[in-house]
Amino acid sequence: MRVFEHLVEINEPRLPGVQLDRTQLWAGLVLRAEEPLRFVEGLEVARITDRREVGGCLEIDRELDFGSFRVRDTVLLTAPDESLTRVAAGETWPASTLQVRIEEPEPGRLFLRFVYEADEAGRAAPDEVSRRLRQQAYQELDLDTVRRIRALAEQGALSAVPGALRGDS
Repeated sequence: MRVFEHLVEINEPRLPGVQLDRTQLWAGLVLRAEEPLRFVEGLEVARITDRREVGGCLEIDRELDFGSFRVRDTVLLTAPDESLTRVAAGETWPASTLQVRIEEPEPGRLFLRFVYEADEAGRAAPDEVSRRLRQQAYQELDLDTVRRIRALAEQGALSAVPGALRGDS
């Protein structure tokens, strides 16, 4: 398993605009799972193929069509602080996971921790340049996710998350 991990501060003082609370941040992660077209550049069609409750969590199976290829994944939402996406292997990519976890080391100071793992057993290890480029791409995608969540919060679009997923106990 190859691992890449990083943190993004949500309410960084240098960022203008709305200051998100934990509930809004969680709602953004839920929306990212439910409506990936709002978050993923180049995604042409997203279809939810199954949705079920598993031990108090919501599990969503999706098919993501990028035009030239399709990805099948499953997102497990554990309210109110974790999203785990499992991507099935394809012809040109390994099975992988992305865990996104809300962390709040002190009240109001929110972070998202992104952890990427890929099962590259039997595949040639990427060279250092390819590895770094992949990590930079992941970071940019994750920063874009935070920008989109912030924009949705400013538009008031994060209050419509179903109660069971809000995590407000």
